[in-house]
Amino acid sequence: MHSVPALPLLLKQLGLPTMFDSWEVEEQNALKNKWTHSEYLSVLSDKEATNRQQKRVERHIREAKLIPGKTLDSFDFDAAKSINAAQIKALAENTSWVKQAENLIIFGPSGVGKTHLACAIGYRHIEQGTRVLFTQATSLVQKLHQARTEYRLSEALAKLARIPLLILDDIGYVKHNEAETSVLFELIAERYETNSLIITSNLAFGEWDKIFPDNMMAVAAIDRLVHHTTIMNIEAQSFRRTHAKTDK
Repeated sequence: MHSVPALPLLLKQLGLPTMFDSWEVEEQNALKNKWTHSEYLSVLSDKEATNRQQKRVERHIREAKLIPGKTLDSFDFDAAKSINAAQIKALAENTSWVKQAENLIIFGPSGVGKTHLACAIGYRHIEQGTRVLFTQATSLVQKLHQARTEYRLSEALAKLARIPLLILDDIGYVKHNEAETSVLFELIAERYETNSLIITSNLAFGEWDKIFPDNMMAVAAIDRLVHHTTIMNIEAQSFRRTHAKTDK
């Protein structure tokens, strides 16, 4: 014999918090609108699934460490005529390139919105179920270098491999020394054809000898990156400098 008073306890035991919070309200709606049992169950299940998805997205956004507010809606495409808005929106909406372990590299001088666009794409991919991690390239390289000195580099790279989309911001500021750039190369090699990268850089490929002291390593890194990559070049004046002039 099934007991209705035991239902809240059962919902708690099954880990269904949204159903627990709303089953009585929806029961009244069901009686009022003459829902079938299946319709009532469908409404409760939909609310539970929707709430779980929302919490999952919120958790993944926290984990991703994206810069707050850097979304597509907040980007001023009108002020950046050299940026193909349709291409950016397609990269944000279409997750197939991440599933195929392809990359995106955004070149341009400081202040033209490279980081904003990378974060905006990241936010949209999280909403579609992709795990993302945003990091300054210099910070991550230092952490990987430290991991190598502690004989944990393989472990650190394996942890990053669980993130399908890794955003490396400002790769051009990585220190020009072999110890640090060698771990950067290992990261690029590790993710080649297995996971995706978004890289922002103020240095074109021809200047990557400023990042990698070993030219052969630079060529090998570029070769792996461009094999399955969309490359964007932003040619514009710094938004920050333009806004500063306007505010005066």
